[in-house]
Amino acid sequence: MTTTATRKNMKSPPAVLTNAFYAFYDLHRPAYYAYAQARLPAEEARVAVAYLFSLVADNWTSVVNERCPSAWAWERHTQVIARRSGRTTTAVQDISLLHDQLLLSVAQIAVLTGTEPATVAALLAAADREAGDRTVRASLWTSMIKPVASNEARWRLAFRLRTASA
Repeated sequence: MTTTATRKNMKSPPAVLTNAFYAFYDLHRPAYYAYAQARLPAEEARVAVAYLFSLVADNWTSVVNERCPSAWAWERHTQVIARRSGRTTTAVQDISLLHDQLLLSVAQIAVLTGTEPATVAALLAAADREAGDRTVRASLWTSMIKPVASNEARWRLAFRLRTASA
């Protein structure tokens, strides 16, 4: 329990960490909410996303020290959704939902989930195999998987794609 005297002695987080959290929130929240809405009723989706970002905010200092903060958050998000919906999904089902129903590109999915674009493409191919459709995306793989120089470049690309449509 934190008292008033203790709160006064606590240092507020550096502005850089606070701004980084808000950038993360702005980048990921729309897709996280859309994913939650696809799996849950609207009110449950709002609660799940609010809970997730509360969890991320509470652990932000350790989250940014992770190898891939997006992967950490995505894993927690899918766990929250599974708990609230009462059923778990596979990575193949999640990637397929993001691509086929929410219409996110391979690059956007990679940034959102903290997964390499090649892994996303492989998971989409697995989804096609499960659905019995082996030809739909086969000709698109080479154009979808483009190596990006760095994680920063990937984040900038994803942010530009998200804001360009707004």
